[in-house]
Amino acid sequence: MALTARVQRSGLLEVLVREVWHRVLASLNEESLILCCDQSAEPAAWNGVANGDHCSPRAAGVRNALAELPDTIPDTISNRKRSVRVIKQEVGGLGISIKGGKENKMPILISKIFKGLAADQTEALYVGDAILSVNSVDLRDATHDEAVQVLKRAGKEVLLEVKYMREATPYIKKTSPVSEIGWETLPPESPRLGSTASESPSTPPFSLRIESKDKRSIPLKMCYVTRGLTVPDPENRQFELHSPDCKHTVVLRCKDTSTAHAWFNTIQTNVNSLTSNVISEVKDQLDKTGIAGCREICHMGWLAEKAMTEADKKPWKPVLVVLTEKDMLLYPSMPRLKEAWLSPARTYPLLATRLVHSGAGRDSPQPGADLSFATRTGTRQGIESHLFRVENNSSLSGWTRQIVQGCHKAVELIKEVTTTCTYRTQECCLKIHYENGFFILKEAQEGNLPKLIWQFSFERLKNSSDDGVRMLYLDFGGRDGEIQLDLHSCPKPIVFIIHSFLSAKIARLGLLA
Repeated sequence: MALTARVQRSGLLEVLVREVWHRVLASLNEESLILCCDQSAEPAAWNGVANGDHCSPRAAGVRNALAELPDTIPDTISNRKRSVRVIKQEVGGLGISIKGGKENKMPILISKIFKGLAADQTEALYVGDAILSVNSVDLRDATHDEAVQVLKRAGKEVLLEVKYMREATPYIKKTSPVSEIGWETLPPESPRLGSTASESPSTPPFSLRIESKDKRSIPLKMCYVTRGLTVPDPENRQFELHSPDCKHTVVLRCKDTSTAHAWFNTIQTNVNSLTSNVISEVKDQLDKTGIAGCREICHMGWLAEKAMTEADKKPWKPVLVVLTEKDMLLYPSMPRLKEAWLSPARTYPLLATRLVHSGAGRDSPQPGADLSFATRTGTRQGIESHLFRVENNSSLSGWTRQIVQGCHKAVELIKEVTTTCTYRTQECCLKIHYENGFFILKEAQEGNLPKLIWQFSFERLKNSSDDGVRMLYLDFGGRDGEIQLDLHSCPKPIVFIIHSFLSAKIARLGLLA
C-alpha cells in the first residue's frame, strides 16, 4: 500500500565531490534520490559562492573530461614523448589528478588539471597525457597507488616524461562527478540479515544502484539525513545524506535557504516513511531471538551524539539509536547481520535512564537547528550522560516522548528490582516493588525464608539521597529518621530506578512526570 506521506521533488542542486561543487539534476521519489550529471553547466557557483571558497585551493576550477578535454591536439603532441618541467606549489602541489594503473590495464593518465595550479601554468600538459616517468622513475608498469607515491615524493621540481594517448580519451571521458559519489554496497561475503551464508540476494538492502556513469540512485532506506554535521554551512543552504554503514556522505547544496529547507523536509519525510518497514523487517528476520536480550523494537532512528571527550576529532557523530521494551541500544552503524544486532556498542536500561534536557541547545553547529535532548543513566561507575542532536521539533518531541514512555513501560514490565546491602551491620536484601514499595529482608540461612525487617510504601518516602560511592539514604519520616543502606557499590542505578518508579506512578495518575 502506498504511503501518502512520501512526496516527490526535482530540480538543480550542487553536489560536493572531492571538495569541488558540481551542478546536478536531482530527482526524489519514494525510495531513492537520483542524481544526474548536468554537463551543460559550468562548475557550480550560486549566490557568489564559488568552488573552493570554504573547501580547498581549487576555487579557480578544473580542467577535466567534463570541462576542457581538447577536441584537437597538435600533430607535434599526439603520440610523441615530451618532457615537461613542473614546479610544485606550496598549496595544491602539482595540481593534477591521475587515473589508470597496472591493475586497470591502463597507463597512468592525467585525468584532471586544476586551473591556476602548477601543471596548468606550464601550458604543456593535457588531460589524456600518459605519465611515463617522474624524475626518471619509470611508471609504465606502475599501479595507481605506486604512481601516487612517486609523485608525492618527487620533490619541488618535477620532470615529467609524458605522451598524449588519443586512444585513452574514451576512458578519461568516463569521469563525471556523480560517478565518484561513494555509497555502501553489500559484499558477497555479507549475506542479507536473516539469510544463510549460501544465499546471494539479487538486490542488496542498502546498496547503491548504478544506472550509468552520469547517474546515481541513492536509496533512502535507513539513510541519515542531517545538516552541517561534516561540512561547514555558514549560509544554511546545505544538507547531508549519510549511508547506513556510516562510511559515505553525500553533501548537497541549494541556491538558497528556503530551497534547502524544502528539500531537507521532503527527503526526511520519505526516509521516515521507510523506517517502520525496516523495523518490521528486522523483527521478522530476528524472529524469536529478539534484539540484544529484548523482544521488541519500539523505535529506531539516527541521531547526532555529542562527543564527550576533547580527543574526539568531530564534535558530533552519527549514532543509530534503538529503543526496545526495556533498553536503549546504541550502534555506530546500521547492523547487517543477526550477530551485529545482538551486540550493540552500548546498552542502557531505560529503567535507570532519565531525560534531563529537551529543547534549544548552545552546542549545535547549525544556527536555527540547535535542538537537542540529554539523558543520564545511573551505572555502577556513576552517572553517564549523553547529548543528542535532532533536526526539527517533530523529531525532538518524538524521541523525548518515546524515551519517557519507554521508561514507564519498562517499569510496568519489570516491576521489581533487588540488590544486596548492609543495614545496621546485617547483610540484607533491598527489594523495591513498583506497587508494594520498599522492603529490607534479612538473608535466609539454612533453607529458611528471608526475614522481613521493615517495609514502607512509596507514599511514605519523604526524601532519598546518596553519597555517589556506596551509601543510599532513605527518609520515610519515621522516628528513627533517615535510614542508611550500604549498597557495596555505586548507588546511582538504584537512585535512578526509584525516580523511574515515582515518575511512572505520577504518569499513571494522569499527571506530568
